[in-house]
Amino acid sequence: MRIVIGADHNGFGSKAAVRQWLEAAGHVVTDVGPHELDPHDDYPDFARLVGEALQRGEADRGILLCGSGVGASIAANKMVGIRAGLCHDAYSAHQAVEHDNVNVLCLGPRIVGPALMEDLVMTFLAATYSGEERHARRLAKVTALEQAERVPAQGQPEEAAP
Repeated sequence: MRIVIGADHNGFGSKAAVRQWLEAAGHVVTDVGPHELDPHDDYPDFARLVGEALQRGEADRGILLCGSGVGASIAANKMVGIRAGLCHDAYSAHQAVEHDNVNVLCLGPRIVGPALMEDLVMTFLAATYSGEERHARRLAKVTALEQAERVPAQGQPEEAAP
């Protein structure tokens, strides 16, 4: 499988291990960075790079690492066609793919240790989307939400008209 990985400064320390696990399992890995530790690296930048690689069809799945995994998940889910899941347990790592066709696994190295992280990565990659009618129906509704006109969240300022 072709996997694209990225991390912010908090996930940087775990990214090399993730890459090693993936390559040892026979996956082709594209590492979109960072390639050296920079405390100013921000998770949205790497979520965008991972998401774009998936959108272009250059990878089958993605893995994002940030401190808790939450920020990376939020950022990745803003992108069309990206279904990112934050997983801290094996059930969620496979169920997210089987039921929700998740294509990006978000992990928080500050939350999960290396042994669990490896298990989550391998569980995520071994899972396949079931395509069952109920899941396909729900996924179609998610896609419709994604394609709908964006409305500002309550309490958020509307963008100024050009």
